[in-house]
Amino acid sequence: MEILGTSLRVCVDDLESAVGVYERLTGSQALRFERGGVSVAAVGAFLLMSGPQAELDILRKVTATIAVKDVDEAYAVLTEVGAQIIAGPVPTPVGRNLLARHPDGSVFEYVDRGGSAA
Repeated sequence: MEILGTSLRVCVDDLESAVGVYERLTGSQALRFERGGVSVAAVGAFLLMSGPQAELDILRKVTATIAVKDVDEAYAVLTEVGAQIIAGPVPTPVGRNLLARHPDGSVFEYVDRGGSAA
């Protein structure tokens, strides 16, 4: 499985205020989208998320987002090493993702830019 990069997940109360700070820190413009009632801004290596508390409580359980070349390959490798696939693969606004609990209990999101939603 080829890992292309990682994104740190940050839950914020005020997305608009946070976006300005992270754009200045990274020198990048935010890419914005909504998913399941949560507003998301991808800024450099950060995924800023804001929305209903119940949704954010779930999102906080995911350690990081890992970009991979192919989610199907990630699924196969994760299953092989004993990870539990919690959700997915499912289409996203930019590709596909899945959530997996590693054998050590850590939860990660794996995403690609391919598949049915590309």
